[in-house]
Amino acid sequence: MTDVAARASAGFHQTYGTAPAGRWAAPGRVNLIGEHTDYNDGFVLPFALPLRTVVAAAARDDARWTVRSELSADPVEFGPAEADAPGRVTGWAAYVAGVVWALRAAGHQVPGARLAIASDVPVGSGLSSSAAVESAVLAALVELGGLDLPADRWPRLAQRAENDYVGAPTGIMDQSAVIRCRKGHALFLDCRTEEVEQIPFDLDAAGLAVLVIDSRAPHRHADGEYAARRASCERAAARLGVPALRDVATADLDAALARLDDDETRRRVRHVVTEDQRVLDTVELLRAGRVAEIGPLLTASHASMRDDFEITVPEIDTAVEAALAAGALGARMTGGGFGGCVLALVEAAAAERVATAVADAYAERGFAAPGTLTVLPAGGAHRLD
Repeated sequence: MTDVAARASAGFHQTYGTAPAGRWAAPGRVNLIGEHTDYNDGFVLPFALPLRTVVAAAARDDARWTVRSELSADPVEFGPAEADAPGRVTGWAAYVAGVVWALRAAGHQVPGARLAIASDVPVGSGLSSSAAVESAVLAALVELGGLDLPADRWPRLAQRAENDYVGAPTGIMDQSAVIRCRKGHALFLDCRTEEVEQIPFDLDAAGLAVLVIDSRAPHRHADGEYAARRASCERAAARLGVPALRDVATADLDAALARLDDDETRRRVRHVVTEDQRVLDTVELLRAGRVAEIGPLLTASHASMRDDFEITVPEIDTAVEAALAAGALGARMTGGGFGGCVLALVEAAAAERVATAVADAYAERGFAAPGTLTVLPAGGAHRLD
């Protein structure tokens, strides 16, 4: 039993005085490549992390939900009135209430439940801690209620919980990755059709690893800037007469940019169109087993986010530069931006050296020490026992 699973069980027993009926886990995720393409109907390539959120849960007889989290000393309880009114439950518990709301809004008879949540997915680091909570809670409630809800429909419900109850304008990628990823693979997701393909990403066999670097940078205006980038992309698509920027072909990019009347919008469009192509190119290399060769695509992605989409911060750029100087095959920011994490593709034997180089660069710049974790692709949401 892993530590996080044990903590969830202990929290359940401490709060409710009995053992849970079961425990359900969902991972954090890191996006290998494909940033801010999801809400543009484009392509993304995330993989699941070994870091997990675990929900210990049991049904109750009435239509109420009580949830305890390591994030708070006191449990939160709510009923249908709060669950059916987006915004009524706030803070961390809103992600739980949002799942109940999304299920009820879709016509499901959601069982009342007692839940306890534990997690080792860092909050606010861009590793989808919120999607991990939503997905673990969703898995628990679906099974406790015996709901007829195939797993391929879970991501959209979890996304609705975050978009429409919590009020965070995320795309479909996070929930899809957290729910549908497989061990040893990256998830190639078409965000328009929601079709997925499991792409082999066998880092071990290639003698490689992904080093995840938590920049520890405070998120600077992340919510407002994320919304502004999304609105800019939607306006650009309307000006170009396409449903979404995904519909601008790489070969037609220059002509499309010439039709836009301001440089900022042109740069936003250029990032999205070229990023979609980088995802497609990465997938082709991975299908061919040429894992090490994706490094330059990762680095080009970061340059595009830095220069065209303007979503990086000094701590993030420092981590990328230091990792590359220390021998990383490629490195990029991952997540929505303005803080969060960097991933670096490294030779497995060099992971510690690269991590040390990044820490040294942070110290030289006077930044708070970064966190580092070497990871391999893990599996998605599932029941533990």
